[in-house]
Amino acid sequence: MNENLATTPGDHYNWPMLKIRYLTDPAKLAAVLPPGFEPGSRPEVTLTVYNVPVNGEPEQGLLTTVSCTYKGREGQFALGYAIDKEAEIFISQEKFGQPKYPADILYYRLMDQVGARVCHQGYTFLEFSGQVTDTLDNGPRFDEYEFWVKYSRAASYTKPGFDFPPHVVNVVSNYGTVQKLKVEGELILRDSPWDPITERLPPSSRPETWLWTPEFLGRSVDLGDPLDADAFEPWASTIGNSRWLGTNGGPLKG
Repeated sequence: MNENLATTPGDHYNWPMLKIRYLTDPAKLAAVLPPGFEPGSRPEVTLTVYNVPVNGEPEQGLLTTVSCTYKGREGQFALGYAIDKEAEIFISQEKFGQPKYPADILYYRLMDQVGARVCHQGYTFLEFSGQVTDTLDNGPRFDEYEFWVKYSRAASYTKPGFDFPPHVVNVVSNYGTVQKLKVEGELILRDSPWDPITERLPPSSRPETWLWTPEFLGRSVDLGDPLDADAFEPWASTIGNSRWLGTNGGPLKG
């Protein structure tokens, strides 16, 4: 479990990601997907706590995704990246439609102990505490498909529509695995109107948890096909910069 990795001590470059995956109610998963996306083959929710260098500085974050299918391609729909760096939030949304928003993140590994806590708008909506218990097989190299949505709403107080209509952004990441460790622990999800995981994606299975140190082999981010703008219109009103359906930038009302 403590094999030596080719990393300089204290270097943020090769931090493992904490992966937490569970099953949820298929109908609830379908309900968080905007028009144009269908549920994937399994109703999976994946929570990824990470510390990754972005633009030369560490970014700690929580990525929330659900399994989906878009035009026959199985992948992950990104509901939000809760991150601790304001600089990355708006440019990521503007350029790519990447749904980043501000949060306070605590993430650590101390020997075989692993811990994480995520707070947003005064709500500590996720906590994890666990222990590394085993070394898992790295498995083969693989490609991961993730979907974002880019759009710009109409510059009008009264008229609906878009100045730039919604388009899918196709993100393809190519990975190997340097190390994969099994983690046993406790996931606590708390109610939050700003991060409604417990309400909209409640666990229906025991979470599977592991530490994953990736080998980054490649990544592409490309503007894809347009979505039906009229059908997507209600989904353009989100909670902050996330893809959670909301009301005027805040929690969903009514």
